[in-house]
Amino acid sequence: MKINNRIFYLFMFSILLASCYDVEHNCAQFKTGTFRFENKINGVKKITVFKRTESLEIETYKGKTDTSTVRWINDCEYVLRKLHPKNRQEEKALDIRILSTSKEGYVFEYGLVGSEKKQKGTVTKIK
Repeated sequence: MKINNRIFYLFMFSILLASCYDVEHNCAQFKTGTFRFENKINGVKKITVFKRTESLEIETYKGKTDTSTVRWINDCEYVLRKLHPKNRQEEKALDIRILSTSKEGYVFEYGLVGSEKKQKGTVTKIK
């Protein structure tokens, strides 16, 4: 019976410690600036650099530049919509939600507006 009590107390203590952990959400510092996003597509690392103002995001990927409008829902969530979409897929807006922040950048999830399918990524603030 003593072993069961020890396991129970250890388990409860672990839950207590985990519930005290607070994810940092200082999203306002990432509303504007220059950022770097790295992700892997088919095992190959791809790098995107973008500059964001309160209302625009200018992205450079593979030497091509594209501009999107930014509409902030709150300090940690915004919607991107391409200014000059080239096809129907690009006409669809992206919902981006910042999940946690650090001094260097943030972790976020993104997906098409209205879609349940989300992906995660990490962004580093350059300036």
